[in-house]
Amino acid sequence: MVKAGEMATLSVPDHREVAKGTLRSLIRAANLTVEGFAAVL
Repeated sequence: MVKAGEMATLSVPDHREVAKGTLRSLIRAANLTVEGFAAVL
């Protein structure tokens, strides 16, 4: 996923499901909101 004007390196676990807290942490690290993340899915 690429966001124009932003640079972030995220380590995403290779699991079938990602824990809620982990997902929220990754979203924050990407400088996104939960709503913004959901919009690009």
